This record gives sequence, structure tokens and C-alpha cells, in this order.
Amino acid sequence: MNFITFTENNLRDFTYNVFKKMGCSDEHAVLATDVLVRSDLRGIDSHGVARLSGYVRLWEKKRINATPNIKIIHETPTTATVDGDAGLGLVVAPFAMKIAIEKAEKYGSGWVSVKNSNHFGIAGYHALMAVEQDMIGISMTNASPLVAPTYSSERLLGTNPMCYAFPAGKYPPVIIDMATAAAANGKLEIAQRANKSIPDGWVQDKNGESSINPNELKNGGSLLPLGSDKDHGSHKGYGLGATVDILSAVLSGANYGPWVPPFVAFLEPSANPVGEGLGHFLGAMRVDGFRPKEDFKNHLDNWVERFKSAETVDPEKKVIIPGEPEHEFETERKISGIPIIDVVVKDLNELAEKLGIKSLS
Repeated sequence: MNFITFTENNLRDFTYNVFKKMGCSDEHAVLATDVLVRSDLRGIDSHGVARLSGYVRLWEKKRINATPNIKIIHETPTTATVDGDAGLGLVVAPFAMKIAIEKAEKYGSGWVSVKNSNHFGIAGYHALMAVEQDMIGISMTNASPLVAPTYSSERLLGTNPMCYAFPAGKYPPVIIDMATAAAANGKLEIAQRANKSIPDGWVQDKNGESSINPNELKNGGSLLPLGSDKDHGSHKGYGLGATVDILSAVLSGANYGPWVPPFVAFLEPSANPVGEGLGHFLGAMRVDGFRPKEDFKNHLDNWVERFKSAETVDPEKKVIIPGEPEHEFETERKISGIPIIDVVVKDLNELAEKLGIKSLS
């Protein structure tokens, strides 16, 4: 597996040009680019520029609207429902989070459910928007049905990520950003490109038997919920995934469960949808709605220090604070550049040729 390193600006210019070719406005192209490149900077390579071709293919199939009229369709002082007009989730979710933040500024908290959207990138990006305003951010989305509930062999849920982000004082924010499946689908894609097997407990074959084949989903298999099986707590992962699905879609009017449209363009959406597009759920809470924000930050710093000083089984390893690896990646990659696997670079350059834009170099 070989990597080619690019500067942040190089990737931003390329990605912006792709979104402009799709017909996005300057504002939307800049924002969508920021979501993807920030993912690569933070080391979440499966959700960065590697996803570009997927968005383009959905746009070509007219399943993504490059010029959406994103609007509020239902509202109370602290809540809202947003219709994304089939726009890029990379644009729709930040629109919704801004509403949540504005409501939180005025009333202490804000909650926005979204329908008629698409894949929104990493959940952490949107939750961090609230952290930048000294708020607690919450972000989640449902996704293509790839996960089987506990005891089932049928795909009914997506990887359905959720993120909670908390502002600290002298330390980076504490960010819990995770899929509610045993593994994100992007990790299977990385293993496929590298021609490597995956850990036991990530997927099952179409008969419900555990498998280490990263291509199992193509053969009718399914991802497993967080916990892998009942004995190891898969019912808890199933419950978390169900929570995301209900808040993101049943609440907003988006498609839920097996009706969520697939991210891949070669699979058609359900002929009998129960809602519109896929859904997100965004929330913001003012810290000073509970206690003075500096008190909270000081105590969260203390929390971080205590957990970092915890005794470990292996003295060579330390307890990792949620969000710490991503912060370290971002600090390093802003200086040394962003490594992209050669297979992805080839795919992006083929995309550039098709769209008539400058290739990555």
C-alpha cells in the first residue's frame, strides 16, 4: 500500500474545483471542501476526499441537488426541522447546526432534525461548530442500511454515527465521535484497497456467520452492531443505532431503517420510500446554561488530566482521551501534509479527467 502526500491547500483547491463542476455555489463549494479536507486532516481518511467520486456519481444520477433551497419547515423557539432539498449533507448539516447554535445562544439549547439530505461527512465537524462557540455539540445521522440488528441477518440500520463534543480549557475539546456499528463501512473500504482481512466481529455473511472478509457486504452479508454479538453487548450497539435512526429520520420525516437511500449510485433508492432522503440530528447546549463556562472548562481539564494519569495494564500505553488522536493528526498533517493512498489518487485523477479539471499532483 503506497501513499502520496499532498498539502492541505492542494487538496482544498482540487476538492473545491470538483464541487464547482457539480454546479455548487462558491459558498457551498468552500464549505463542502472544508468538511472533507478537515476529515483527512483529522486522520479520518475514509470520509475525506476519498468520498468525492461517490458524491459526483450521486449528482450524476440526480440524487444530489447542487443548488438546494435549504429551509426550515417547522419551528419552535428551541427546535426546528429542516428540509435539505436533496442537497449535499456536507452543506445541509452545517446549515442546521447554525440554527441550533442560534437557538442555544438565545434560549440555552437548540435542536434541529433534518430530512431530505445526503451523506454529511464526519459527525465531528458539525459538533465542533458548537464547541467553537463554547457550547456542547451533538451531531448524528442515519445512513445506508448495512447493519443487522442483534439476532438478525437482515440489513436494517446504517452505521449511524453519533458525536458529542465538549469544550475544554487548556486542552483540546473532548470529542466522542463513533459509528454505532462494530466498524464504519469506510474501514472495510480501506481494508479492501489494501487487500487485507478485517478483525473478527465486524461483519457476518449472509447466513449470519462471522467473517473476516472485507468484501462480505458485496456477497449479501452485513455489518454487526457495536459489540458484535449478544454476549458482547451488540444489543447496546443496536439500541444506539436505533436511537440515531429515530432522532434523525422518524422525527424529521426522512427515510429510516431499510428505506434509507444507499450512498453508492449503482444501487437505486427504495421504490416505496417512507420519507425524503436521509436524516440528521444536530444539537447545541450553552455550557453557561448549567454552570459558569470557565468552571466547566477547568473541571474538564482536571477530568482530562486524571484520566491521562490512570494506571495502565501496559506501561508503554496511556489512556487516550476521546478526540486526542484526531487532534494530533490535524496538528501533524497541517505541517507535514496529508497522505492519500495511491488507489484513491488514481480514482481522483480519473475523476479530474472526466470533469475537465486539473489533476492532483
